[in-house]
Amino acid sequence: MQPRANRKVAAAAAYVFKERPQARPLPRIRLPAWVMHLAVRHLGTSREEELAHLRLLAEGADLELEGLAGDFLRLRLGRGLLRWERHTEFSTYTLVQGLPETPLEGDPALWLAVDPLWLRGIPGRTILALELILVPGPVEEGLEVARRWLGPGPMVASLIGREQYGLVATDFRARASGLERIIAVLRPGTTETRAGRVAMRLLEMETYRMMASLGFPVARELLGFLQQAERRLAEITAEIRDRNRADAHLLDELEALAAEVEHLLAEHTSRFGASRAYQALVQERLAELREAPIPGVQTLGEFLNRRFRPAMTTVDSVANRLLALSERIAEATALLRTRVDIALEGQNQAILARIQKGQEMQYRLQRTVEGLSVAAISYYVLGLLGYGFKALKEAGLPLAPEVATGLALPLVVLGVWGFMRRIHRQLFHP
Repeated sequence: MQPRANRKVAAAAAYVFKERPQARPLPRIRLPAWVMHLAVRHLGTSREEELAHLRLLAEGADLELEGLAGDFLRLRLGRGLLRWERHTEFSTYTLVQGLPETPLEGDPALWLAVDPLWLRGIPGRTILALELILVPGPVEEGLEVARRWLGPGPMVASLIGREQYGLVATDFRARASGLERIIAVLRPGTTETRAGRVAMRLLEMETYRMMASLGFPVARELLGFLQQAERRLAEITAEIRDRNRADAHLLDELEALAAEVEHLLAEHTSRFGASRAYQALVQERLAELREAPIPGVQTLGEFLNRRFRPAMTTVDSVANRLLALSERIAEATALLRTRVDIALEGQNQAILARIQKGQEMQYRLQRTVEGLSVAAISYYVLGLLGYGFKALKEAGLPLAPEVATGLALPLVVLGVWGFMRRIHRQLFHP
């Protein structure tokens, strides 16, 4: 069952339309206005789940889910406008409505244009909950106006625009409602387009700042591992230099360390790269504000330089150290592999020398065997000739078998030796 409050909101919906991501218009905001901005990481949340949740507000407009198939929509409610945008790894929900007459620290259900239960049911993990208050007034009195909204305590503030048409102030802390608060005091007569442009720059700056900061906890967790890995690499390279251990064992340790470092690179490189990209967007949005300092008050840019930039520097340092560690391990592995290859080459040469020596001995034995083979074959051939000479004597020829055999001996030996040499040439010199 849909909550009754949601049904009332859905009944008050006037229209919903989607636009291409490259054609998302800036909101037009009429002063005074209150803007609530939520940035939610997906973490496995599909677009269909978000669209199903948005349809709870759109049912009163009789829209089908296919009508919400894009990554951007605007839903005009009875007392405000809701913008939804889906990005690569997060989505934003921006509610724009007139500044309520009731105190903002009171019960949100009294003045919110959407049901708080619907807001709490947004799928994903909220990384930013922000309220932006835009009021008209003299810029010269902007600090007093901001102090009334922010309360006592330190705050940062800047004049914005070339003509210094406004003042922006915040204390970067969450209120009792869980929302961070930013105050923008704009000169009377500020157009709705300019007010919308200021609002989007401030909201995007804070959203990208929080997204960029996601890399900082990861970087801090990796610091301990980096110190241990760098120390272990130094120990291994020292052992390579001093030859204190077998090269094969050192190579196994290097490969294990390289596998762990490459795993961390594959797991966290995208996060570090995203942090750099979001940091660049934060600086871009800050530059677009064209802030000017107020005497005695820290500016937004100064705050980011003191609090945000060190965190991003840590992210860059850890990313660079991890990449440098991977390269150093690769170099040490290549050096050790070269030494192992040289050692293996020496062993192979020794083995080949032993094989060559054995072949030479075998060749000599073979030549010896060949000499004996000539004598043996000659003996059998002469034996056959002796039988032939005896047969001829019995046939009546005046022949002495022993004399004939003796005379044939040199011819037989030379013939057998020539025959063996011919076979040898055919086998080894074809």
